[in-house]
Amino acid sequence: MSIPRNEYPRPQFVRKHWFCLNGEWEFSFDIDVFDRKIIVPYAHQTKLSGVDVQEFHDVVWYKRNFELPHEMRGKNTILHFGAVDYHCRVWVNDTFILEHIGGHVGFCADITHALKDGINEIKLKALDDATDLEMPRGKQFWEKTSRSIFYTRTTGIWQTVWLESVEDTYLSNVWMTPDIDRMALDVQYEIIGTGSATLKMDVLFEGKHLTTYTVSDVRNEGKCSIGMDRQTVLAWQPFESMVWTPESPRLFDIIFTVSVDGKVTDKVESYFGMRKVSVENGKFLLNNRPYYQKLLLDQGYWEDSLLTAPTDEDYIVDIKLAKEMGFNGVRKHQKIEDPRFLYHADKMGFLVWGEIAAAYNYSNKYVKRITGEWIDGIFRDYNHPCIVVWTPLNESWGVTSIMTDKQQQAHSAAMVFLTKSLDKSRLVVSNDGWEHTVTDLLTIHDYEGKKEILKETYKDLQSTLAAQPATRPLYANGWNYSGEPILMTEFGGISYKTGSWDGWGYTSATSDEDFAQRLNAVISAILGSPIIQGYCYTQIADVEQEINGLLTYDRKPKIDLDIIRRINEGSWEG
Repeated sequence: MSIPRNEYPRPQFVRKHWFCLNGEWEFSFDIDVFDRKIIVPYAHQTKLSGVDVQEFHDVVWYKRNFELPHEMRGKNTILHFGAVDYHCRVWVNDTFILEHIGGHVGFCADITHALKDGINEIKLKALDDATDLEMPRGKQFWEKTSRSIFYTRTTGIWQTVWLESVEDTYLSNVWMTPDIDRMALDVQYEIIGTGSATLKMDVLFEGKHLTTYTVSDVRNEGKCSIGMDRQTVLAWQPFESMVWTPESPRLFDIIFTVSVDGKVTDKVESYFGMRKVSVENGKFLLNNRPYYQKLLLDQGYWEDSLLTAPTDEDYIVDIKLAKEMGFNGVRKHQKIEDPRFLYHADKMGFLVWGEIAAAYNYSNKYVKRITGEWIDGIFRDYNHPCIVVWTPLNESWGVTSIMTDKQQQAHSAAMVFLTKSLDKSRLVVSNDGWEHTVTDLLTIHDYEGKKEILKETYKDLQSTLAAQPATRPLYANGWNYSGEPILMTEFGGISYKTGSWDGWGYTSATSDEDFAQRLNAVISAILGSPIIQGYCYTQIADVEQEINGLLTYDRKPKIDLDIIRRINEGSWEG
């Protein structure tokens, strides 16, 4: 049987020896009787899992046997899970390995001590309370049938499971921060192992060696700055053509080599983009120049596999179609996306706003859960140049009293400052849509469908700040506009049924011509605003009963992509 999703799962941190554990696993609901089979990494609610059961099962069990490939034996073995929703426990050969809480970011453990010669067994128990509203769950509905803006749940393993082998001393983490003003790359690293290790970093651009930097610290962790020699760089081409943009996604390769007493113990291949995101004088800048973002809201759902892309190629298809329609990025909505998507966005030139799945009831438990998982997500995805904005909260979900509640306002502000304490290189939105606290961008959600009303609302700063879409003020009580760039980060949402699903949208079209006219009305109104500096149209594709995508659920265009592109450019005349 062929293995589904067998591409390398962590393409920005590549080691030579690894082994994919996707494919058929033993499976059962509720108790560990293992009376079914399931295809990992697809959740049991999906068709591609081979189970296709959507009823509530809060506990699921997985088991599979494996034998280490010959080239991985005699080393340390790390077991990785890309994502398991939500609370899981893992055993190897009946030895307890770890417990993990959080359904959207991966985890790993050294299982060397539990392995034996020949056949080994992995067992996993996942607990996913279908009705727990303090759990970060995003669009996964807590009722039995999808409706409104909520969709079918995902339980258990939903991203790749894999093994890799390492020596006793190896590179565990690296965070790379580009600085185009200094023409330098700042690196923070952590090495696991005993003895003083040396870390060598070789930087290449388009196959040409640019520089080598070597560092050693008795703590096996530290920071350094790798300068890009200006004379060497400019001998090749202007530095401006080497920065990363959606139009020209230039990437540098970097090879990390760990040595102890002159012996190489680890080698990791990676890459980075020289890219800067900033705000100056109320303008959003990419690489120190004003940049107009034209984004799509992207839920990251697929009809046969829900949160898991059916194949790696499906990520490429989504990005390609979005760019053909004239968009330069996505706001990943209520989902920390698979690293494979971010890899393709890096390679193809596609902006991404990173967002966590929301919970819906505020409590101390909620704060602890969402904060921990948010930190893990930032740590995991920090090095991707495609990510330009972080969005920890959306439309006051989980903080429903934020307008007046000082504690919830403090949580919102804390999430912003926590994010900034971890990442100085990106912008942070406090509460996307309305009721902002401290924020780098003022973002607005407005599903008004009439061009004249949108033009009037966003004709100048005064009328914009007075807007109350969905009857929500743009700032929470006690917080005010401080000159932030203003973007329309949800609008449109026009439904047009051309696929197999029935459903709804915020307004409705009845024909191809009607759909194009309505789309042009809302986009041209936003493009014509002297205040708004970018937008995010809802949405790239239909999802279940929400049929307001530019594509159907199976990614078929509803109208000619060239028409949408010309509407985005402001050149379509109808």
